[in-house]
Amino acid sequence: MSGYQFDRECRTAQSESYIIELDDDEIGRIDIHYSPSVAYGTLCVAESLTEEDTRGLISEIDERLVLTTDPFREDFVVTVWAGREAAVYSDEDFEGEDDEDDEDEDEEMEGNGHRRG
Repeated sequence: MSGYQFDRECRTAQSESYIIELDDDEIGRIDIHYSPSVAYGTLCVAESLTEEDTRGLISEIDERLVLTTDPFREDFVVTVWAGREAAVYSDEDFEGEDDEDDEDEDEEMEGNGHRRG
């Protein structure tokens, strides 16, 4: 499977986070952390992605993202999580929580659905 698009969410001196899209559909995300000799990735994908597709995606991530940042790395270690997105939370979801706790203890948080725009 090819045609993946990687939309960077954030970057630090030692790490990067990307949303992964295929045919304009969000199919996962990858967080990459660079050490002096090894790059580590945490890949979150939909459960429906096959092992073959996952391996192909990891290869593309390595070629298009990791090797362009750290061409001399000794290894790329990836932990894969398969599931579904449950929610996206930000600080504003928890603002005033102490005041509301007394009134709404039984109300369950569902997230605000905020996404980078």
